[in-house]
Amino acid sequence: MKSIDVQAVKQRYGIIGSSKALDRAIEVAALAAPTELSVLIQGESGTGKEVLPQIIHQLSPRKHGPYNALNCGAIPEGTIDSELFGHEKGSFTGAHEARKGYFEVSNGGTLFLDEVGELPLSTQVRLLRVLETGEFIRVGSSKAQKTNVRVVAATNVEMVKAMANGTFREDLYYRLAMMSIKLPPLRERREDILLLFRKFAADSAERYRIKDPLRLSPEAQQLITSYRWPGNIRQLRNVVEQMNVIEQDREIDTTTLREYLPDVDSSVLPALVSRSNRSMDDQGAVLNLITELTKQVNALRAELDARSHGHPVVVPPIAPTYREDIILPPHTVQQGAMTIQMPGRSGEPSAASHDVTHEVVEETLSLEEKEKEMIRKALVKHRGRRKSAAQELGISERTLYRKINEYNIS
Repeated sequence: MKSIDVQAVKQRYGIIGSSKALDRAIEVAALAAPTELSVLIQGESGTGKEVLPQIIHQLSPRKHGPYNALNCGAIPEGTIDSELFGHEKGSFTGAHEARKGYFEVSNGGTLFLDEVGELPLSTQVRLLRVLETGEFIRVGSSKAQKTNVRVVAATNVEMVKAMANGTFREDLYYRLAMMSIKLPPLRERREDILLLFRKFAADSAERYRIKDPLRLSPEAQQLITSYRWPGNIRQLRNVVEQMNVIEQDREIDTTTLREYLPDVDSSVLPALVSRSNRSMDDQGAVLNLITELTKQVNALRAELDARSHGHPVVVPPIAPTYREDIILPPHTVQQGAMTIQMPGRSGEPSAASHDVTHEVVEETLSLEEKEKEMIRKALVKHRGRRKSAAQELGISERTLYRKINEYNIS
């Protein structure tokens, strides 16, 4: 097998990253280039799928031929056939003259079909015919024409589901995916996030003629690498551009960074994570944490039942749930093993212990009331300074504003 210098390819096309999954995708693209096989590139939106077709074209015997790219998802269904295959004069309203399509003008070269999973089924049939026979027919014509085009396609659609749902033809999928390449999302390339940040920060500073590029505090570096980046590389680049224009301070801390990361503190986890040193890289960790809390609360319930001397406190078992925008008080989590500290637990229960214990358990298990209480305490502690209170609670100032209005806290 021919050896591929992946580093040389990355340097030539300005690709940043050292993850194994990225290197493998580049290697497969370079190996596929000299062949005439159709290639299907799969990956989430914003992962940089548009770079691989250029690598394939430039390293192929077709490099001196035309290279054209078409975003299939951006073309209306009524005109996509005309864009791909061309049309004759008068074939539809507005067709004042004959027009060549992408398959005709790309003859002898490479055609990149981005978001191919968005093609309507009728167009998929015509595309399959071109791939199998090299023939196409213009809209409004009955004459078949020949073309010699290599197709490289890309999609962010889960093709297995699309075929099961009947929105994408199975025969077309296997014809496109003669060679398949998977680009990893940014959350699976965490070792590359800081490299990409520095690259985008330097490029942005040069573009706007700013002397000092953005840099991250150690805590901000930890936050930026643990964030899930649903928009992948495109989202990271946009965040850097925004901060470079808006922020005057060249060192970005976690408070500033949180303002640019959507939903970074809209769950039960962020304040908990920073205080318990737990990793929250995925939803499974969320469920594990909530399950652990559930076990401890139910154990507490059993202990209260035993202390009530035959008069059990009625506290319904808690099932693990996932609720957004809940602030847990910092003192509920300790370093190491996690514990729940409940008020009114010291000493032996008095004669009225049944009623008192019942009130305490209900208050403690009401996350909404506890949230209100912690917001009030933070505001009192910091004499109404909302920015300081937000930092104390481990949330953004914007989230604190919303919760103050939501709970009508004066």
